[in-house]
Amino acid sequence: MDDISVLICDDSALMRNLIGRIIEDVDGFKIAAKAENGLDLLEKIPQCKPDVILLDIEMPKMNGVEFLKKRRDLKIDIPVIILSSVATEGASVTMECLSLGAADFITKPGSASVTLKIGDVSSDIIEKVSSYGRAQALMHGKNVPDSEFFVHQSKMKEAQKLIAQKKGEEAAKKAAEGVKDLFPTATWTPPKQKEPAVIKPLREPGKIEIIAIGISTGGPNALREVFKDLDKNIKQPVIVVQHMPAGFTEEFARSLDGICPLTVTEAKNGEALMPGHIYIAPGGHHMFVEHHALSNIIRINEEEPRNGHRPSVDVMFESVAKLYQNRALGIIMTGMGRDGAAQITEMRKEGAWTLGQDAASSIVYGMPKIAYEMGGVQKQVPLSKMAAAINELALNH
Repeated sequence: MDDISVLICDDSALMRNLIGRIIEDVDGFKIAAKAENGLDLLEKIPQCKPDVILLDIEMPKMNGVEFLKKRRDLKIDIPVIILSSVATEGASVTMECLSLGAADFITKPGSASVTLKIGDVSSDIIEKVSSYGRAQALMHGKNVPDSEFFVHQSKMKEAQKLIAQKKGEEAAKKAAEGVKDLFPTATWTPPKQKEPAVIKPLREPGKIEIIAIGISTGGPNALREVFKDLDKNIKQPVIVVQHMPAGFTEEFARSLDGICPLTVTEAKNGEALMPGHIYIAPGGHHMFVEHHALSNIIRINEEEPRNGHRPSVDVMFESVAKLYQNRALGIIMTGMGRDGAAQITEMRKEGAWTLGQDAASSIVYGMPKIAYEMGGVQKQVPLSKMAAAINELALNH
């Protein structure tokens, strides 16, 4: 098996070392090089040919935005994951980076707490490095493990952390030094491909009154590709759960609004669902729909995460299945894990129309794969044809 090679670019030596430790502690990852700024990064890319780049934004000589512009001009096709602050201005610049071709972003803790809190984002780093790095490595003929191999490691490290906390300081110290997992990766076996379950819906699909989209890793750019090609005559409200932390979804919605023929905004609690309007679930909050007085409205809450996520796709799909039954279109797209799979299956049982992104075009074929295996997906669609599929169903059914 080949390793996924990672190039870390950050002007902080502390951050480079902390992220480097996370990368080094994962079987199947290796550090290709470390760079201090965009100019240094440009010099090192041809030397080490990384599969994925972790890029800070604020750096001397050449910052992250300037590098992305140069990357675009030079047609460098290596995926870039932004290391972003959670400040409001950080969200705005992060969305600019996505518009310039960055694949995704990871929030990093502020400088005052970085040493203590870098572990809180280690799972996010592992998930996104494995997802984007694996896709790039496969394109260049490498033989790298399945994404689930890295998910397994991430889960085992979380379990190790909890055990270390219970066993006291000595165990915690060993965990911090990067000892091997108490549950070695050797115990992992790849999941077997399943045939899709056969579902007999309770009723035939009806006239579509709402469109619900659930998406995770790979979502920011996938949604940009879909939204720019949506038909301006779509009359149904569209609700979207994209797994994203608090502080970013308002800017994310604004960036999508700039390229989409329909109006895109961050959802607000209690607002009525309007025709031809796209609502993005706010980061850190669940979003669902319910009937109130004379209209259907959006509800937002901060209840416990579901499937490890808040917002959760399952929470949204569950409410759509109950309220709209067969008068809805559910779409599940690229993402790691299983969030949304169970409840899009419930939508299908109610008679709703359903689509799933196909394996070839998904950065991570996790959520749509499980939904397909459960029988919740009527049709698998490549990303390049997803907008056309939505347009056809929304305008004709």
